Amino acid sequence: MTVDVTVVGGGISGLACARAVQDAGRSVRVIDRGRRPGGRLSSRTIDGRAVDLGASYFVVGDDARFARVVGDWETRGIARPWTDTFSAIDVDGGQARKTGPVRWAAPAGSRALVLDLADGIDVESGRDVERVEACRVDGEDAGEVVLAMPEPQARRLAAGIPVAPQEWEPVIAVVLRWDERRWPVDLHGAFVNGHPDVAFIADDGDRRGDRAPVLVVHTTGEAAQRSIDDPDAVIAPVAAATRRLLGIDAEPVAAHAHRWTFARPARATGEPFFRSPGLSLCGDAWGDSAAVRTAWASGDALGRALAAS
Repeated sequence: MTVDVTVVGGGISGLACARAVQDAGRSVRVIDRGRRPGGRLSSRTIDGRAVDLGASYFVVGDDARFARVVGDWETRGIARPWTDTFSAIDVDGGQARKTGPVRWAAPAGSRALVLDLADGIDVESGRDVERVEACRVDGEDAGEVVLAMPEPQARRLAAGIPVAPQEWEPVIAVVLRWDERRWPVDLHGAFVNGHPDVAFIADDGDRRGDRAPVLVVHTTGEAAQRSIDDPDAVIAPVAAATRRLLGIDAEPVAAHAHRWTFARPARATGEPFFRSPGLSLCGDAWGDSAAVRTAWASGDALGRALAAS
């Protein structure tokens, strides 16, 4: 039996879309190529501990629907307020503290947010979709099809998709683990300005709340592009830069690099999603600014629109 909606892509946008469809009483399935849902909110177990490799945090913003979801996550211990203060570090070592909106994190890793949305949804993991057309996936009837992924990936699956090409920037996430915590206790996270390799440093032990001696460093887009075919090549320069910027007096005992070819859109479309008969798109590029909340809102809005049609 053909479902009403088939979502291709198991990140937060795809699962928000599927959740909205199912909550409205329509049938839906999700197809994802990963072993588990997560997308760019993926966490990976490294040395026996889940480490967040994708989005460093999320902000609730002024979306009342997303605020209710986050409030439920907080009540059940799936998400928690992390910090409203980050550091800003200049390439010459100058530092300043910057207060902003409350950043949220997930104690069990950010993938837990997506897995919670996926609870009770028909998810087929580990499947590589090869071709998508209106109402068809790999030649089979699929109801309304949603591509919940970056536009360049969507275009590989759906030839002639009628949306303007979007520019995306790569990032390499470098996980650095020490034998003990060797950086300022109030680091939380730091934006690095003007550095050729390092853009953001997150204290993963502080973010997760377990105080593990782990930093996750996101490269600049330029550094990621230079090493897009060999992500491990950035580990040494990123580790050296991180030690210098934070005054760490020892080498990390372990390191791991993860490539995000399509980490973030260079600009957002301003539209909540793309919809055409039988084939639609959603994600963090479809909104006013690229963010986790944008991805959720895009999927949720599209799912409600499809369920109402």
